[in-house]
Amino acid sequence: MEIKRIAVLLSLLTLTACQGTGRANNAALDAEPTEWRFNFFTPLALPAQVTFVAILDVGGIDYRFNTLDSTKSLYDVTGEWNDSARAMGGYWNRTKAPPRHILFCWDSVIDKKVYETHLTLSDTALEKMRRPSVYKNYPGKTAYYDSIQIGLAPEGKVAVWIDGIGFEPNHRVTPAVLKTVSGDKLALCKGITKSDFSYGYDQDIKDFIKGKKYPYGKW
Repeated sequence: MEIKRIAVLLSLLTLTACQGTGRANNAALDAEPTEWRFNFFTPLALPAQVTFVAILDVGGIDYRFNTLDSTKSLYDVTGEWNDSARAMGGYWNRTKAPPRHILFCWDSVIDKKVYETHLTLSDTALEKMRRPSVYKNYPGKTAYYDSIQIGLAPEGKVAVWIDGIGFEPNHRVTPAVLKTVSGDKLALCKGITKSDFSYGYDQDIKDFIKGKKYPYGKW
């Protein structure tokens, strides 16, 4: 992986993102969390695996993740997205400030393709993540929306949520930039994995998709 090539791509993504600075680019608010989490997941039996992530957070720190928490298949996501399902946090997927720009490579087992996704969170989403909230169920307890969920589905479809607090539903957000490419349009992710997908589907996948029409839901 060429560090210079990644830096150039991050710069290009920054330039194509929403240019408003907003409060999310200002100094951190008092008592903000010291880390922020991001998780990837797929619908049930439609597997994919994220293999590399580059992030530029709101503080200007960039990160390279070659080792990531597993991309989880969620049993309660079938046929369409919902605002309640959450992948549990792991050890690796953490940054020191909310992530603004995210570039990631992922192998879609169900599509037998490598995808590259460019994602920029909007100022509105980042503002929500940096503003304290009070638990409805626990009056007076302050918490932050310090985690995001990224769903990966067939056809290279990507969806993004900010985790709800406590028993709140998750908050679906519309990124300022969301672009996914594959094949000869890959840049950062070209050659990053050696997947040839020649092994086919496991039996549980075959059983799940039998009689269903691709892409096996509305994503």
